[in-house]
Amino acid sequence: MKFFLVAALLAVAAADNAPSYAPRPAYHPQPAYKPAPYKQESYDQPPKYDYSYDVHGYGDYEPVFNAQEARDGYATQGSYSVVLPDGRTQTVTYRVDDAYSGTIADVTYEGEARYDEYKPSYKPSYPQQSYKPTYKPSYPQQSYKPTYKPAYGN
Repeated sequence: MKFFLVAALLAVAAADNAPSYAPRPAYHPQPAYKPAPYKQESYDQPPKYDYSYDVHGYGDYEPVFNAQEARDGYATQGSYSVVLPDGRTQTVTYRVDDAYSGTIADVTYEGEARYDEYKPSYKPSYPQQSYKPTYKPSYPQQSYKPTYKPAYGN
């Protein structure tokens, strides 16, 4: 029992001499610059703008279209037009009065539709009425009749 008491005292003495690990001091470096104060822009202002553009092609391909729009708050008005492939000009005029009424559009067409006469890009090498397909298999015709005489069927 004395041995046990001496061992316990030695264990307590050894534990008392153990090194203590303290937490590291907090390190907070200061920034090398001082940021400018943030100024948040107000998005509460109603939008107000006005724009327009025109596009004209060149050479054989001549797309022509334009657009214009003006907005002050929710009140918006504008139009756009385009030359269609059939030669007509399509014009769309639209407006929005307030946030609840929706878009009101008016579509008009100017000119008359023109379509070129259809001309096939190839000429068939055979007359349409006399064409009859001929099919000849590349393998010999099979005869599905047995070529032997069975011995059991006398």
